[in-house]
Amino acid sequence: MSLQAPTLTGLREAVHDAAKRARLAARILGTQSTVVKDRALHAAADAVLAASADIIAANAMDLDAARAAGTSEAMLDRLALNPQRVDGIAAGLRQVAGLPDPIGEVLRGRTLPNGLQLRQQRVPLGVVGIVYEGRPNVTVDAFGLTLKSGNAVLLRGSSSAAHSNQALVAVLREALVAEGLPADAVQLLPSSDRASVTHLIQARGLVDVVIPRGGAGLIDAVVRDALVPTIETGVGNCHVYVHEAADLDVAERILLNAKTRRPSVCNAAETLLVDAAIADIALSRLVGALQDAGVTVHADPTEDELRAEFLSMDIAVAVVDGVDAAITHINEYGTGHTEAIVTADLAAAHRFTAEVDAAAVMVNASTSFTDGEQFGFGAEIGISTQKLHARGPMGLSELTSTKWIVWGDGQIRPA
Repeated sequence: MSLQAPTLTGLREAVHDAAKRARLAARILGTQSTVVKDRALHAAADAVLAASADIIAANAMDLDAARAAGTSEAMLDRLALNPQRVDGIAAGLRQVAGLPDPIGEVLRGRTLPNGLQLRQQRVPLGVVGIVYEGRPNVTVDAFGLTLKSGNAVLLRGSSSAAHSNQALVAVLREALVAEGLPADAVQLLPSSDRASVTHLIQARGLVDVVIPRGGAGLIDAVVRDALVPTIETGVGNCHVYVHEAADLDVAERILLNAKTRRPSVCNAAETLLVDAAIADIALSRLVGALQDAGVTVHADPTEDELRAEFLSMDIAVAVVDGVDAAITHINEYGTGHTEAIVTADLAAAHRFTAEVDAAAVMVNASTSFTDGEQFGFGAEIGISTQKLHARGPMGLSELTSTKWIVWGDGQIRPA
């Protein structure tokens, strides 16, 4: 359901009413079989493909408005849909349908000496709120993952993607109804007023968890103001560290992929660290390769540039004195997302992976691999940079909680 922007006084009530409907839908979804959920996901994929022209037309309206507002090319790329991307969105739903269902999975269990049988099993979180910017594919990714994990979702996208999101959610809701499932399993909250975010993240007792997905400003605001539990995702000041034992052919290939493949995403490299022992030969080659690829190199970076998530064809470059200094630098300036070392020294690689504090650490591989699909999770809800409940790419299992089931035959606890 796409909520039309109500009056300011009615906005809180509208968001809370949507959350109440979502709770009812979540109770129904939480009891559905894997077969039912997978059938609905395939039906939603078919519906998205059938409505491709309408979805792209709605997206064109958002793109026209964004260009008129002077939006950067990087952000326009994140917003844009085309037939290939719509095909990819539908394929993502089918991929999720093919994944194992986490609900009901028994994590551990045993029989106590008194005969009580214990088991801990996965259950849905319930109502999940997603606050996100720009990318309309997140709308469908969030729907697919929450449906498969038995959750209802409240989507609060950005106003820049309002037409795209409305078109997508309308298609998804129709597909749910056609499969006998509640349409309110997915709802789109108003995006024209920022207060709708506040009402969502403070709907304690109605919303079980909120996941902000976007830039640092969005995430900080949600975490600061939320009364509902939150999972922080996405901010990525990712480093590629070229160790003194690196193969420079490998380093150049990894660096260019990590920086230029899609510079507007959170797993793109933002800082290059070069070991002082090889700086004389490595810097000229690697900086030259970056510049040839159109990257603006910040060779004498300021403190702000060392902490920046550029999300553009920019990169900071610094020289560090060995692996210890690289680890210290990354733990100071990184955001806990993804860090990479390029080296042929096994001991240095093990040291780096053990001591770097990040959700994902790569050895001789691009930072761009930190992605739910690449990890085999299907579409992802985001990449968590915190340490509680979920860390790294968030797939189906990360959208569950657990419940203890205890079976007895009349046992009572002694006084």
